[in-house]
Amino acid sequence: MRLSQAHWRRFDRAALQPGVLHLGLGAFHRAHQAVLTQAAIEAEPGPWGIVAVNLRSAQPVEDLAAQDGLYTVVTRGAAGDQAQLVGVTRDWLCAAADPAAVQARLADPAIRVVTLTVTEKAYGIDPATGGLDRTHPSVAADLARPDAPLGPVGIVLRGLAGRRDRGLAPFAVLCCDNLPANGRMLRRLVLEMAAAQDPALADWIAHTVAFPCSMVDRIVPAATDDSRARAAALIGAEDVLAVEAEPFIQWVIEDDFPQGRPAWDRAGAVIVADVEPYEKMKLRLLNGSHTLIAHLGILHGLAHVRDVMAVPELAAQVHNHMSAAARTLDPVPGIDLSAYTRQLIARFANPTIAHRNLQIAMDSTQKLPQRILAPAVEALPDGAAAFAHATGVWIAALVLRGQADDPRADELMAACAAMPPDDPSAPFLALPGLFPAALVASRDWRDRVNATIRSFRGQ
Repeated sequence: MRLSQAHWRRFDRAALQPGVLHLGLGAFHRAHQAVLTQAAIEAEPGPWGIVAVNLRSAQPVEDLAAQDGLYTVVTRGAAGDQAQLVGVTRDWLCAAADPAAVQARLADPAIRVVTLTVTEKAYGIDPATGGLDRTHPSVAADLARPDAPLGPVGIVLRGLAGRRDRGLAPFAVLCCDNLPANGRMLRRLVLEMAAAQDPALADWIAHTVAFPCSMVDRIVPAATDDSRARAAALIGAEDVLAVEAEPFIQWVIEDDFPQGRPAWDRAGAVIVADVEPYEKMKLRLLNGSHTLIAHLGILHGLAHVRDVMAVPELAAQVHNHMSAAARTLDPVPGIDLSAYTRQLIARFANPTIAHRNLQIAMDSTQKLPQRILAPAVEALPDGAAAFAHATGVWIAALVLRGQADDPRADELMAACAAMPPDDPSAPFLALPGLFPAALVASRDWRDRVNATIRSFRGQ
């Protein structure tokens, strides 16, 4: 039996009106923002149902439609497996299949918040400037055809233009991807695209649209047949959209929503004036360590994060990296960094979570700058040894794999083929816009990177 409305028992979904539109109908959104938005509505009812928009593939949209907008999140931890039915999604669209329907939804004054989880590479960020990369496929296409956008920046911009043209108040734009100052980053990209198309629109956006920053945290592995089978056993129905997640969930949100927002704070989100300390902590301690773990796993033939953490010498390298990253952080309100680090170690080692290292290692050139390279620059006076080790591990893993699932794959493979024995990191350090000049100029840091590479190449 397929999951359907007959399985729903929590609140009257028919009466729930949409108020949030989300771009990126992936596993993370389903196990994070949607879960907390549903909890917010249960704590404080309001018109905050979600319109879920997938950018390219229509399959998740079709699956959601076939299940009446319902799916299962299975939480896996020491207390055992627990299934939660999520039914906060009230409409579902594919931008590639029906861009006009997406724009019609964005023009609806009922939509007061637009959230995004589209991955770092989807935004089209120029690595050298931090602004809009006009050669990025979706950016170039949306600049050429602004009335039928397919990329996240173009979709948001067209939606805001529709609000302005109708004399409507704009929606707030809440980026939930793992990027520093993600709200300010997205604001810059939207303004740059707007300026290229309609300077008056750019001025209107600059003065009226809120782009709050946020920090999200929950380990959500890619769904597998095993995870779907576990969900089916728990709920007694087939669910092709079922996802698994760890018990931990965190959302820190900058409080800037002129048209209102769900009561996320009543669902456990932390509403603050400044997200930066929390974001920096998470990017450097969790995400930076995750990147290191993934590439250590690739080098040692270990499939999952938990497998790496089960090897004492590898777990020690991760702990050393975390300790170095913690020294680059300012105090974080309400957070004991030592306790947070211990909690991360336990989360990574969770034996019930099968988070694949190859999944985490994808798109690493989009992740390294904020996760490892930025703290490495700050740690240069202390030697930056842990960050040099992490960078060397990344390069060595690229060489071992012989391929790279990355937007800069061709450049990376060319660098792998051109590594001189006496300075193997040189072709990578020469990649435009990736490594900060201070690191490239540091002979000690480069020597440490090279030493790590050689150790894994048996030199």
